[in-house]
Amino acid sequence: MSQEVETKPMSGWLMLVVGVVLIIGIVLLVRGLVVGPRAMIQIVSLIILLIAARQRIVEGAVGMVEMALDRLEEYQKLNLDEERKAAMVSNLLVVLCSEHAAQPVLNTGTLYQ
Repeated sequence: MSQEVETKPMSGWLMLVVGVVLIIGIVLLVRGLVVGPRAMIQIVSLIILLIAARQRIVEGAVGMVEMALDRLEEYQKLNLDEERKAAMVSNLLVVLCSEHAAQPVLNTGTLYQ
């Protein structure tokens, strides 16, 4: 009795990860920096962990931005049009997801110039 296994197509980001891992593995093997499959498995595991950690950071940042927008609307502190709201969301996500400290920027104009 044979069982059929349902296969699902890989998502775009997963295919990208697999491709990057293969390229890194080939480069490391060619340079003699990786000896054997055990080292490759460790490298793949580290890459998967880094991607998962990055995904969690982005999910948390999106949650913080949503909460900030909800609070501003709830307390009616700020009336933002969609363009300004989008700019604020973009700026917050950059600050929250960046690997470097945020640096202040002095705006000399408005969004509408």
